[in-house]
Amino acid sequence: MPNSKQIAGLVGPTIVLMVAAEFPLVQPHLYDAQIPPVVYLSGVLMFVAGLAIVRAHNRWGRDWTALVTLTGWFFLVLGVFRMFAATSYSQGAANISSITFMALEGVLLLLGLFMTYKAYLCKRS
Repeated sequence: MPNSKQIAGLVGPTIVLMVAAEFPLVQPHLYDAQIPPVVYLSGVLMFVAGLAIVRAHNRWGRDWTALVTLTGWFFLVLGVFRMFAATSYSQGAANISSITFMALEGVLLLLGLFMTYKAYLCKRS
């Protein structure tokens, strides 16, 4: 459990701040001109982060700690996709509707807030 809280303590706030920084009211034109090299670089960073999480925390229990593992696998797979399909990813991201984007961002925000809560505020496991 301490390992889960430690990783959630890093990943949770990171996701919350990333979502807040990407919010259209904060940076309305952030994704207007995504270029493949930047998508590729973010894929490399996501892959490394996901691989680190999965190597340190590959637990599949029936509690919240499986969410940490799922997050690691999600980052790993999304990183690989961004690395090998950077052009397709940037074109797809440009064509996504604002409602879909906001829904995905909302889910990520809730995920980040939940992991932050479990890592810092929740005394029980």
